[in-house]
Amino acid sequence: MKIVIAPDSFKESLSAPDAAAAIARGIKQAYPDAHTVCVPMADGGEGTVEAVLAATGGQWRTTAVTGALGESLDAPWGWLDDATAVIEMAAAAGLEQTPPAQRDPLRASSGGVGEIIRAALDAGARRIILGLGGSSTNDGGAGLLAALGVRFLDKAGKDLPRGGAALADLDRIDIQGLDPRLAQVQLDIASDVDNPLCGPQGASHIFGPQKGATPEQVTLLDNSLSHFADICARDLGHDMRDQPGSGAAGGLGFAAHAFLNARFRPGVEVVAELGRLAQAMEGATLAFTGEGRMDAQTLRGKTPAGVARIAQQAGVPVVALAGSLGEGYEKLHAGGITAAFSLAPGPITLQHACENAAQYLCDRARDVTQLWVAASKRML
Repeated sequence: MKIVIAPDSFKESLSAPDAAAAIARGIKQAYPDAHTVCVPMADGGEGTVEAVLAATGGQWRTTAVTGALGESLDAPWGWLDDATAVIEMAAAAGLEQTPPAQRDPLRASSGGVGEIIRAALDAGARRIILGLGGSSTNDGGAGLLAALGVRFLDKAGKDLPRGGAALADLDRIDIQGLDPRLAQVQLDIASDVDNPLCGPQGASHIFGPQKGATPEQVTLLDNSLSHFADICARDLGHDMRDQPGSGAAGGLGFAAHAFLNARFRPGVEVVAELGRLAQAMEGATLAFTGEGRMDAQTLRGKTPAGVARIAQQAGVPVVALAGSLGEGYEKLHAGGITAAFSLAPGPITLQHACENAAQYLCDRARDVTQLWVAASKRML
């Protein structure tokens, strides 16, 4: 019996490779002869590089960059044998890198992400995959672009300070210094966000509060991004503020659309393609997936939904294991997930659940496999 194991990470407890290994242990306890194939997954957010490298055998690389608030960071990224660089936005400007009391969405800059891209270009990258997720910034990607040679000038001809609030003073854009190597590179944006740049569903209103923005700051940032989009439309000749995904990562998606001719794809599809998940599903009897929490929102581009779509095409039933099951999780059945189970054996604290996630994953996978084997024997 061939069983494919394709989970996402379990935030604050297990990486995707570690989650897959725990599920595999449980399967083997119930059915030692099972042929397990692990394909760690991600959807473009944190853990994307680790999942891709685990599935492809790629290399870790590190680049010294400037963090979102000007601090020095060593940002990890990935390199594949076909000259593909795999980068996470969160590695250079991630929300989890900044304690809540220090978060400042008015000043936070995506410049460090541009510095990683520059390092990838220096390494000879022909394709760059950039995962958007977990950002602490709201600067419309201006910091990233500045790191790649674009200048954002005020009325006095001076470069703007870092951060989204400064965009309110933007007078003109100079793209003459944009790194010419970008024209020779395919840039793929891996994201599950389709929000526009501005307005009630835009970057500032939807994601700003979780980055520490007050209601007044949300309004200020939204107005600044709207002004930024106006100047870009005037100076570039096209208006990309309403393109799906422009609001991703504090508006970095807008920069990718407007300046970098990027191709946007669901993150889970990119990771599945690199990990050859569809090929792994061929001839499989059962598949496991999972992530920390599953609910109705999981259907909107999250890993379990993407795994289920690929499994459906191969006629493989899918079992999802989650730290918790939220409201509307039953809608996942229509999306191709045959059954979903919570890991918790009873009332426990979040800390206890995170500390024991590997064992709980192992236990649930064992129980599901035992049931599957028993049912299969009765059908023979």
